Amino acid sequence: MDLLRTRADLDSLEPRRRQDRPLVLVPTMGALHAGHLALVQRARELGDVVVSIFVNPTQFGPGEDFQSYPRDLERDLDLLRPLDVAAVFAPDVGDMYPREGGVTVEPGPAARGLCGADRPGHFRGVLTIVAKLFNLVRPDIAVFGRKDAQQCLVIAEMVRDLDLPVRVIDHPTVRESDGLAMSSRNAYLSTEARRRALGLSRSLQAARDALVGGERSVTVLRETIRAGLSSTDEVEYVELRTVNDLAVPTLAEGHLLLAVAARVEPARLIDNLVLNVDASGVRDAALLDDVEATR
Repeated sequence: MDLLRTRADLDSLEPRRRQDRPLVLVPTMGALHAGHLALVQRARELGDVVVSIFVNPTQFGPGEDFQSYPRDLERDLDLLRPLDVAAVFAPDVGDMYPREGGVTVEPGPAARGLCGADRPGHFRGVLTIVAKLFNLVRPDIAVFGRKDAQQCLVIAEMVRDLDLPVRVIDHPTVRESDGLAMSSRNAYLSTEARRRALGLSRSLQAARDALVGGERSVTVLRETIRAGLSSTDEVEYVELRTVNDLAVPTLAEGHLLLAVAARVEPARLIDNLVLNVDASGVRDAALLDDVEATR
């Protein structure tokens, strides 16, 4: 496994680009956990894997946790070594942003609402760094976690609208045994806060159960989710949207995203379910199956 620290180091990937196997990028901010490792394992099935580790300052807003975000590169490398990763790209901020006030990538309609409403400028920072990574690493495929559902949709929209030659895949959310979605920010939680954080996954499951029982009212389903978040400190949003356009549906039918964001102690946590709901029932679904995110 090669450790690449600068843009110039990426030249070592050139022989791999000339092989028949695709080059697959897994972008991360480090503080790796089993969810990230599942992305890497999926990527390994598709081709030669490059994992990027970079805590991107431009996607953090004022007062957010950029300075305190967990960083432990040696631990991350130890976790990746057994997974047959070709290379890890771990640049510093100065290499990725050599000057302040440069060109950025403005997000499209998929960034409206949800996290885009609560975190102004967040998705501009996400798209800017992802575009940089795509241009520098030049992957054939990129794998992202479905837990960050809106992020996946925003990136897929960029790929489509800017004609970027990258196939974008979303991988199912990886959960703890009690249902809590794995996140690097779970490290902020005390034992009591972690117990209360289970409200996110349990409230979504309650809404899923209601859908299975025949409930199709968007208002009732949102109220069901919100009721399950009573253990959190602050609810930022409870949303039910159609996947392709993130519109609010009249009835809870079709390809749906049920999404929540809430704060528990210092941690801002998000979770979601992606479902297909039709006359035949309620089924878990991929996020990007119906999104034109490939070329």
